[in-house]
Amino acid sequence: MSDAVKVLIIDDETQIRRFLRIALEAQGFSLSEAANGRDGLVQAAMHRPDVVILDLGLPDGNGLDILRRLREWSNVPVIVLSVRNAEQDKIALLDAGADDYLTKPFSAGELIARIRTALRHTAPAEPDGLFRNGPLEVNLAARKVTVGGKSVKLTVTEYDLLRLFVQNAGKVLTHRQILKTVWGESSGDEMQYLRVYISQLRRKIESDPANPQLLVTETGVGYRMQVTEKQQG
Repeated sequence: MSDAVKVLIIDDETQIRRFLRIALEAQGFSLSEAANGRDGLVQAAMHRPDVVILDLGLPDGNGLDILRRLREWSNVPVIVLSVRNAEQDKIALLDAGADDYLTKPFSAGELIARIRTALRHTAPAEPDGLFRNGPLEVNLAARKVTVGGKSVKLTVTEYDLLRLFVQNAGKVLTHRQILKTVWGESSGDEMQYLRVYISQLRRKIESDPANPQLLVTETGVGYRMQVTEKQQG
């Protein structure tokens, strides 16, 4: 298929690559593979994949270093695979430019869902500037927000925060990334400040703020605008 989504797998484990190839080709994806970081960067330059699946532990270096090198010239969505589950590892790779992460072991269905979300995130914005996700609709051009068809009033900061999540829908944003973007470089680690605004925003856009379905928490890492199955547009 000439229009098939191209996925590059960079992983030194033969069994993992075989598992991924079987699962992804069954869904119509086009696959290329590399067993180390150096070859992975070459493959990325040659084949210009739509998505990269990157193992964090590679024989010729840390996957985090490969990610940083890739980000020097490419914005391709990168999903990192790792046996590590430490929050600091996740934060480091997200801050370095990863779009998402999966901790081994994982299911093929979960990976495919993450790939599709990453592809939606990189898809061109709708011409009318509308973002629709379940009951939430954000008109970026008019700075208008509605939930279930009803207008929602946001403060300037609440809107800036929501816009950041809309522009990165499906992607995990770390606490530091959010603070830096919305409040500036001098915001530091004002975590409680961020939690207050997240809570305020949830009360305005979630049907059940105590059990958020749109603006979800990635424990110890940050937050994600969850792309719902009811997404429109």
